[in-house]
Amino acid sequence: MKALIQRVQQARVEVAGEVVGSIEQGLLALVGVEREDDRARVDKLLHKLLRYRVFSDENGKMNRSLADVGGGLLLVSQFTLAADTGSGLRPSFSSAAPPALGEELYDYLAAQARLQHPTVAFGRFGAAMQVHLQNDGPVTFLLES
Repeated sequence: MKALIQRVQQARVEVAGEVVGSIEQGLLALVGVEREDDRARVDKLLHKLLRYRVFSDENGKMNRSLADVGGGLLLVSQFTLAADTGSGLRPSFSSAAPPALGEELYDYLAAQARLQHPTVAFGRFGAAMQVHLQNDGPVTFLLES
């Protein structure tokens, strides 16, 4: 399981012109589910998402986590993160989870995030989404579980 996280001042997701999820300061997480993923990997990824230290402390060092700053978490499913880009000029999606498994694990991630963090918003699984963000830094990391 992979999550491309970006520290943001604000972010929102639209589907067909309707805002379906938005946050102020926090993390935008683009989430890719792979074929071998399971709930244990989701739990590990969520632990990292909430505790990964990407926010500055009083000395300007990245020592504070999303949980520390109380920022928002915007989760957006993005199966293209599971692409194999190692050869050729076209991505292969053979390592991506089948849609049913991807949706099941994304829904599980969403439910667990709601239980563990006060401010969580979501994209819509499988939808054509427009993601708007104001990146802060920019600060971007790829997390894997």
